[in-house]
Amino acid sequence: MAEIVLFHHAQGLTEGVKAFADELRQAGHTVHTPDVYEGNAFATLDEGIGYAKKTGFGVLLERGVEAAQSLPENIVYAGFSLGVMPAQQLTQTRPGAVGALFFDSCLPVEEFGTWPDGVPVQVHGMDQDPWFAEEGGDLDSAKALVAAVDTAELFLYPGKEHLFADSSLPGYDEGAAKLLMQRTLDFLSKLA
Repeated sequence: MAEIVLFHHAQGLTEGVKAFADELRQAGHTVHTPDVYEGNAFATLDEGIGYAKKTGFGVLLERGVEAAQSLPENIVYAGFSLGVMPAQQLTQTRPGAVGALFFDSCLPVEEFGTWPDGVPVQVHGMDQDPWFAEEGGDLDSAKALVAAVDTAELFLYPGKEHLFADSSLPGYDEGAAKLLMQRTLDFLSKLA
């Protein structure tokens, strides 16, 4: 079974993120869920992004990286949206990453250097999500990652929702979330 660090999205460590982590635990995996918002959670994405801007994205990234320092090196780094920042940085810069799972976001690989040899990654997002597919260039970054790395996969789901796999939010899409979870579990089973 895999050991995973799962970073939350801009609304904080919500009940939906906790439920996602619990589902991975029920499958036998060890999951760590650091709270880089220090207990703060927000009802809307805009409020969460406002908090992130006020706190500073660099500070949040640093908190995420620090949270992983006490964990074993042989770990899977995962994140939802904003949480992809520390997950991707750690995957690319901390020795021993065994895999990566990026939900609703993907940064250009060049942000953190190069992709580590042999480390598999899955990127998941909705094909019409303005945060993923249009505005930020995440989809383009994911496509570039898949084109450059043999062990990279991109999964697109029909819809416009951001954070569609968080069961505590209004944008939750049960069908897409179940498929995402199945693909995640399949990915993790290959790492064991």
